[in-house]
Amino acid sequence: MAEIGRGTGEAGRPGGLRRVVAAALIGATIEWYDFFLYGVVAGIVLNKLYFPASDPLVSTLLAYATFAVGFVARPLGGIVFGHFGDRIGRKSMLVITLMLMGVATFLIGLVPTYAQIGVAAPVLLLVLRVVQGIGLGGEWGGAVLMAFEYAPPERRGLYASIPQIGLALGLCLASGVVALLSYSLSEEQFLAYGWRLAFLLSVALVAVGAYIRLNVMETPEFAAVKEENREAAIPFVAMIRGYPKNVLAGMGARTVDGVLFNIFAVFSIGYLTQTLHVPRTQALLGVAVAAIVLCGTIPLFGWLSDRLGRTRVYAWGSLATGFSAFPAFWVFLTFPESIAAIWLALIVPFGILYASVYGPEAALFSELFPARVRYTGISFVYQFSGIFASGLTPIVATALLQVSGADRPWLVCAYCALAGLISAGSAIWIGRAGRREAEAAPAGRTLPA
Repeated sequence: MAEIGRGTGEAGRPGGLRRVVAAALIGATIEWYDFFLYGVVAGIVLNKLYFPASDPLVSTLLAYATFAVGFVARPLGGIVFGHFGDRIGRKSMLVITLMLMGVATFLIGLVPTYAQIGVAAPVLLLVLRVVQGIGLGGEWGGAVLMAFEYAPPERRGLYASIPQIGLALGLCLASGVVALLSYSLSEEQFLAYGWRLAFLLSVALVAVGAYIRLNVMETPEFAAVKEENREAAIPFVAMIRGYPKNVLAGMGARTVDGVLFNIFAVFSIGYLTQTLHVPRTQALLGVAVAAIVLCGTIPLFGWLSDRLGRTRVYAWGSLATGFSAFPAFWVFLTFPESIAAIWLALIVPFGILYASVYGPEAALFSELFPARVRYTGISFVYQFSGIFASGLTPIVATALLQVSGADRPWLVCAYCALAGLISAGSAIWIGRAGRREAEAAPAGRTLPA
């Protein structure tokens, strides 16, 4: 379902592929740090300073609602930057999205609180969150395509998974920085200015990332599309008309990724600290440790997808990941005073099993579309599905917990298991459709662009 890379350009020079992959990884790390920093502090800081309410549940839901808005804005960024990425090129879009995210994150650290400027505070926060979402909407597709389109065909699962590590590194940085500030400062200091420092740090990170990205070449596959004048006039229209089933299957496969990530990286922090009264620093460090483990397991499963088959690894991984929520939450409830047990319940599902879907995901989605609409295709699949699979997850989980009771989070676990079933079924369909296309293609020819 994918075109074969030509292996020309920078990738053909010594260190060229490594430099491209490094640029994609570093930029993705910064982008995810910016985006998830908001999620980390939403349920522990922003609910108190920007969404005051007599009911803590209401203020938390409001804070998570602005978190979700970022996901709603991401498809717009995916469509806009995907269009120009498929018309002009991958590299230039990546520099623009990085700057957009960095400026928005820095400004979030400067927004006055509700007590200082009233309703303007959450409004400003909302606007900047939308800008963050637009930036990340264009970032993810370009970052993974830089690695995917440079890599040899037989190693695309591995190389496309490396920018995916940026999610783990970004989350680790976000959780780690907030945990360090939380540990170093008193509660009053942390709420007054400590959390803002984490957002202001983004400026330095963006400067480094922009410098690195400006020093890589355009991908050989897209350069070939430009040379042969095969660009789609309107990539989004070409994608919808030519590959509607691929779009739907990709969004279905994405479900377990979005749900499980936000359950363990966002929702679990608030659940552990506010419901089970686990110290905030310990909960944040647990997520950070799981993210560190994820840095090693993501490329492992990307490599396995090259060896065992993309859809096979993804389908089995979806089931294992989705159903892992049941034992994890049982451990949370049974051993709330054991930090080691809580960390283990975070690391196994999030640090290990989750990588079985997130590692192969970039190559799986890239292979759904030809190069001429690939930036638009993978961006739309990833970002539009994120509205339901990612952005709404903390809200849905909080509502389910309210229905079942804090000591019976099994509806939340069932929600995760359902996501696993949907993704596994979608991956199986993608695998069968790919085999049918391969059998139908004339011998010795690649599939058409």
